[in-house]
Amino acid sequence: MVDALETALRAAEAADAKKALDILVLDLRGLTTIADYFVICSGASSTQVGAIADAIGEALAREGVRPSHIEGGSEASWVLMDVGDVVVHVFQEEARTYYGLERLWGDAPRVPLVLAGPVLRGAPS
Repeated sequence: MVDALETALRAAEAADAKKALDILVLDLRGLTTIADYFVICSGASSTQVGAIADAIGEALAREGVRPSHIEGGSEASWVLMDVGDVVVHVFQEEARTYYGLERLWGDAPRVPLVLAGPVLRGAPS
């Protein structure tokens, strides 16, 4: 069984493999009962948002983890995947800016990520 942190990291890796932008994992433990981690990333179009969400779903399924609920879809500007202790948010950039989850959860520590993609928003230097 994969724990919540490992699930969040697998989701981030799958997003990175689909060239998601600004991948971020927030550690919400002790801040809320909603989830232990948020994974937040962006795609350049609704098509890319859908592809990223599909890749995350497939990667987690290989680990035996399935979302209990998914909001949005292939034409959405925001796909939310509820994976129990992890909630994955895949945004188009303008929707991400509008909802500002990084600002809303500004007290949440960022989980350091080592990914192949571009420099991460909010990553430690």
